[in-house]
Amino acid sequence: MPVIGGLGLHILLALFCAVHAVRSGQQLYWLIILFMFPLLGSLVYFFVIYLPNSRLDRGARKAVSAAAKALDPTKELRAARADYDEVPTAQNQMRLAAALLEAGQPEEAGRLYEGGLKGPFASDPELRYGAARAFVESQRYADALVHLEELRRSRPDYRPDAIALLLARSYAGSSRGAEAREEFERTVQRFGTFEAHAEYAIWALATGDTATAARLQTEMDKMIARWNALSRQLNDPVLRRLKAAQQLARS
Repeated sequence: MPVIGGLGLHILLALFCAVHAVRSGQQLYWLIILFMFPLLGSLVYFFVIYLPNSRLDRGARKAVSAAAKALDPTKELRAARADYDEVPTAQNQMRLAAALLEAGQPEEAGRLYEGGLKGPFASDPELRYGAARAFVESQRYADALVHLEELRRSRPDYRPDAIALLLARSYAGSSRGAEAREEFERTVQRFGTFEAHAEYAIWALATGDTATAARLQTEMDKMIARWNALSRQLNDPVLRRLKAAQQLARS
């Protein structure tokens, strides 16, 4: 009986991975691997495909990145630029673009991403996502929407929380208020992150919707009360933008 139970668990895990593979548009050879090697195939799929795109993994990477950035804020940017200057490969170009984006230089990052989008990796979701982030931060909302809407259509399971929030911000920046509100509401309800609440509140304050901003602030206050030092550090950029929006609304 234990053997049967273990075998059943392996099959369930393989089915879970197979559903994820189909829904996220992975290559069909993963299905062969998953069912020919139920346990090993599932473990490989989990660590190679599922975990890198999960919110858990992104949270861990953000924490490590924040700690490293606090110790040496420009280390990654210096290293990425040096590597790209020495060996200007597509991989080094994208690494430099990501470093520029994290360093608050979205315009230059966007130009590098645009170059990558003209190459053989133009359909790569990570490349499209990075370009969309850079375009949003540099207020190129129409350009961002091209990639965000395509990602949602073709890869609905790829970073759904981040894509939804960038879509909401892009609709807001494009003066598509009704779509922005709908996307913000859906993002807050589905994912409930502090960043989603804060970005929605920033937009609400900018449009004079103080009632929505106040409702969101009540929820954010509850989250902030549970924060530790790392949580505050990770959310500091959007928190500063929120405080600036609140001061502007009061003036």
